[in-house]
Amino acid sequence: MPVQRLNHAVLYVRDVERSVAFYRDALGFEVVMGMPGAAFLQASGSTNDHDLGLFQIGEQAAPSGAGRSTVGLYHLAWEVDTLDELERIAIKLSELGALVGASDHSTTKALYAQDPDGLEFEVSWLVPASLLTDDIIQARKGIRPLDIAAEKARFGGQTRGGLGVSVPA
Repeated sequence: MPVQRLNHAVLYVRDVERSVAFYRDALGFEVVMGMPGAAFLQASGSTNDHDLGLFQIGEQAAPSGAGRSTVGLYHLAWEVDTLDELERIAIKLSELGALVGASDHSTTKALYAQDPDGLEFEVSWLVPASLLTDDIIQARKGIRPLDIAAEKARFGGQTRGGLGVSVPA
């Protein structure tokens, strides 16, 4: 059987408490289990045991060189249900000084942010397969700046996004 979805991710961080506070404030994650130097967090809409594990390695840790001088993970991506939620998170990430980009990938509307250790993550809303049109599918080859207000006008702020990938079957 093929892999169905990502169940959780684990990150090495300098200060676990600082990272817990960030992911709680930015994305609404809650600690479901913790121990000295480690925490396991769950997203509010998740049924996973945990979605994010954080392991502290100390303030002396060098920044990740992934993509610059070493191989490694570029980013994690989490989905939200509605464009209203994507907009709310964009505002929160901006307030925290963590938002580093926002892109329209045609079928995916994405925010990019960095946590306190500079680890990048994505938060995205996927156009539901039932709303895909030929022009949206053809535009998948390009990336444009994200205009959340325009996307809400087009799709509606409360329209539930597609799950996993929004391509027609």
